[in-house]
Amino acid sequence: MKVCIYGAGAIGGHLAARLAAGGSDVSLVARGPQLAALQSRGLTVETPEGVLRSQPVASADPAELGPQDAVIITVKAPALPAVAAGIAPLLRPDTAVIFAMNGVPWWYFDHHGGKLEGHPLPTLDPGGAVRATVGVDRASAGVVYSSCTVTEPGIVHVADSRHRIVLGRPDGGTPESLARVSAALQAGGMHAPISAEIRREIWMKLAINLSSGPLCMLSGLGCADTFRSEAVVLAGTRMTEEAMAIAEATLGRPLDIDMDARIASAKGMQHKPSILQDMELGRPVEVDALFRVPLELARLFNVPTPTLDLVVDLASQAARARGLLD
Repeated sequence: MKVCIYGAGAIGGHLAARLAAGGSDVSLVARGPQLAALQSRGLTVETPEGVLRSQPVASADPAELGPQDAVIITVKAPALPAVAAGIAPLLRPDTAVIFAMNGVPWWYFDHHGGKLEGHPLPTLDPGGAVRATVGVDRASAGVVYSSCTVTEPGIVHVADSRHRIVLGRPDGGTPESLARVSAALQAGGMHAPISAEIRREIWMKLAINLSSGPLCMLSGLGCADTFRSEAVVLAGTRMTEEAMAIAEATLGRPLDIDMDARIASAKGMQHKPSILQDMELGRPVEVDALFRVPLELARLFNVPTPTLDLVVDLASQAARARGLLD
């Protein structure tokens, strides 16, 4: 199976290594020092189960890689317009395109039902460029759980063994193309179930991102250190509850999160959220997909979010002060 990973960061590198270990024909779209390292010495991914080494084809130009059976997009949300401009050479009519990205997806209201069926989210897909190039019929989501970091170009460190990616289509279906991707990932040791309720899976992770990411951006610390304060625990609890309320309004049913387990997990997580890592490295931050658009949905459904409004605004100011946000 030919699979291209579009974006060779920590998550992209981890998925590429798993696919290669499972026997897939893997390529990556990369740039800068990461591209140079991949081309010169290959990809090394350090996992708790052992080191995965592979030599995938890597290029900055998707046209050099040719049509694929599947493309897994692992860029951060601010890079999505560039993906729309470059992805066409990788696509056949039956190519599966999996957006393994954090936050609300651009297709959220497609096959959603109700009064907002088909409602566009231009903040995430300016000018509808991704919709026009990829199309909803090809699109799937990948909700990734993997604590990993690029420690140097070409080398990714995975912090724990509880890694998985939940796959799903906007319409809840399971086409053969998506089943093949799931099987290819699992052959390489990555748990990759397919969910008929992918929006619920998106919200299960998004509620965590919403309640920890902004707070860690403000503290400059990982979750464990940030959540040592009981005042922060209280704020994080309220933020999670508000995120659950938005989810319930858009899904039409409650989102079941064990709050005690959620806080215990935050207190035990030494890993820094990816948005804080990006902030520290001076990269554009995913404030829109992770924070602003969920709050846009809250307004669409008349859900009050006072704590999220305050903390997200302060976190946005912190990013803007570093020149990372318009």
